[in-house]
Amino acid sequence: MYYPKSQIKTNLYTNGDEFVYLSNNQPYTGYYFKTSTGQYFTGKTPDDRPNLEITFNLASTEDIIPTNQSDYSVLINTDLSNVTPYNNLVKSPSILISPTYNAPVPTQQDYQIGEFRRYFCKKGNEILYLEIDKNTFDKLVAKDPQYQFSLYQPFNLPWKLTGTQEEVEKTNRNIVALTSQRLKLPEFGRYLKDDYLKYYK
Repeated sequence: MYYPKSQIKTNLYTNGDEFVYLSNNQPYTGYYFKTSTGQYFTGKTPDDRPNLEITFNLASTEDIIPTNQSDYSVLINTDLSNVTPYNNLVKSPSILISPTYNAPVPTQQDYQIGEFRRYFCKKGNEILYLEIDKNTFDKLVAKDPQYQFSLYQPFNLPWKLTGTQEEVEKTNRNIVALTSQRLKLPEFGRYLKDDYLKYYK
């Protein structure tokens, strides 16, 4: 993933009590970085992969303890059978799945065909791009309620794999330029590091 340096805070560290993985709620210990959008990812920087999204560990919040005898009696005598669990009441956006970096690798069949499709998403009105797999792309396009689809613009493009080096580079450069112009994707080529020969054979 690509983030301008002004939009991230890097080299942060957690001892395991503060954060859990967003995908499975397991504790996370190690380095992480924070983005200007309030998201947290594993790794010292975006280049320290994999960048898996983490979130605050709500289970670490201290319980409220009664301060006198009457408070205890109220707790003991209260019928809690009809009380809805707190987790069922709170519908926090943080529990929704965010896309994560997952660049597909061309198969032998793709090389026989001569091209394959790459999938990406752009974060709202920010210049933040992420390469994703087809499954995540399909979820965002379908507006799957388990995903943060409203925050991302999914798109895809064909990627040439074979031919002369000059032909492959020119074709992929043109595809990126046309896609950027059509979908209004500023600095998309920069996110790709202008590497138009990636996966070339």
